[in-house]
Amino acid sequence: MAALKAATGDAVAFHGVGGPAMEAQGLKSQFPMSELSVMGIVEILPHARKLFGRMRETAAAIDALQPDAVVTIDAPAFAHGVAKRIQSDDIPRIHYVAPQLWAWRPWRVHKFRRHFDHLLALLPFEPDWFAQRNVDCRFVGHPVVESEIQQADGAGFRARHDIDAAAPAICVLPGSRQGEVSRLAEPFAETLRRLEGKYPGLTAVVPTVPNVAETVKTAFADLPLRTVIVEDRDEKFSAMAACDVGLAASGTVTLELSMAQVPYVVAYKVTAVTYWLASILVQVPYANLINLTLDREVVPECIQARCEPDVLFGHVSELLDGGGAAQVAAMRPALEAMGLGGSPPSERAAAAVLEIIDKG
Repeated sequence: MAALKAATGDAVAFHGVGGPAMEAQGLKSQFPMSELSVMGIVEILPHARKLFGRMRETAAAIDALQPDAVVTIDAPAFAHGVAKRIQSDDIPRIHYVAPQLWAWRPWRVHKFRRHFDHLLALLPFEPDWFAQRNVDCRFVGHPVVESEIQQADGAGFRARHDIDAAAPAICVLPGSRQGEVSRLAEPFAETLRRLEGKYPGLTAVVPTVPNVAETVKTAFADLPLRTVIVEDRDEKFSAMAACDVGLAASGTVTLELSMAQVPYVVAYKVTAVTYWLASILVQVPYANLINLTLDREVVPECIQARCEPDVLFGHVSELLDGGGAAQVAAMRPALEAMGLGGSPPSERAAAAVLEIIDKG
């Protein structure tokens, strides 16, 4: 939104649904975006009637406004629900964050072809995949490459939290959802116990979020090493940059560690049924985006049965014992492929939207 304002000399008006950051750019949200944060089939059911109502309401507002373009961002269930209810066929429909159909359930591509005119992709290999399926898709880059993590102050974080500049520190990221934390806390905690025995003076730095903070505190309360729980979101990136190595749940935080030039091990566990289904449906060899982009395992992946202390300890120790520098160097080309060093993804996305409007 900021890039659109800059590119048009502020001659752009925003209408729709968004949170505080979007409202700071001039959007008056049609309704609180928090209403869309419900996740999971069982959890959604009590809210279904209201959510469908919000879809109809949003589509009707679009038809009344007749904007130059509609841009839906991620949230595919709500995005599809709105797009298919828009009556006007003359408004370009752009979906930002191409769905990872190349990873699983590729047959869903027909829904995007039916509901959207254009996709904006975060990953460099996505446009070719969608082009082969007759979907217009443009690569704009991953937002993580222009995040504030590049200005993170690791040394300042160590000073503020009394962590000796020469002491080893590990960034532990067990997830942002209760299920993730409950499954990863035990193997992560046991791994830390073993690491403390090999690396005296080791400090565990654990950034967390409000909805799982208490669970995280309990899970890492009785460790034989100093543990710094970081609840302040403004401290998150500096906490990462302060560490020598990371142990993280699979997700966006792994790219943030990559940007902070922190070598890491990625881990994940799900229920046995979910893993069985995933083994049937998932069509890619890696879970980590760095590995997917490079098409080789640069970042150790400890998924399901491999997410256990012996394996995690071995990989983290290897990084702490000198292998970390090689991993950081190997990750750089993947980040560059996602847009690092080029035009900021926000500007590329804005340019794509304006080009689509111009052609339309």
